[in-house]
Amino acid sequence: MIHDISQSDAELIEAAASLLTRVHDPAAVRVAAAARGVSGAIYLGVSLATPRVKVCAESTAIANAKIGGDAAITRVVSVGLGPDDVPHVINPCGVCRELVPRFGEDLNVLVDIGDGRVAAVRPDELLPMPWVRARSYDD
Repeated sequence: MIHDISQSDAELIEAAASLLTRVHDPAAVRVAAAARGVSGAIYLGVSLATPRVKVCAESTAIANAKIGGDAAITRVVSVGLGPDDVPHVINPCGVCRELVPRFGEDLNVLVDIGDGRVAAVRPDELLPMPWVRARSYDD
């Protein structure tokens, strides 16, 4: 179910957009993320890239929440630059759609639902059939 965003969600988007505007580097940092911990604190993260390795912004924001002592997150958003170099909400990649739900039981992801509209959705609405690890021969 899609939910309208709150003022608190808009603050999260602005935190990620402000970070991206400050640190954007087309070769290494193209996305910023903000996650709200259960404490209410906002944790920021950025994507990191080399020609061989890519780390998503959501994962670094979640890592910062864990480092900061929050047991879980309640919201997460990613922001990238549009063709006009204006930050806008972008949707999580497949890896993040799998990663994010593991860090909060009651969380929402802020996503672009088209026409410049942003909404909050539950992670299972992003990835209805999450990856399940195959059994190893030792199991």
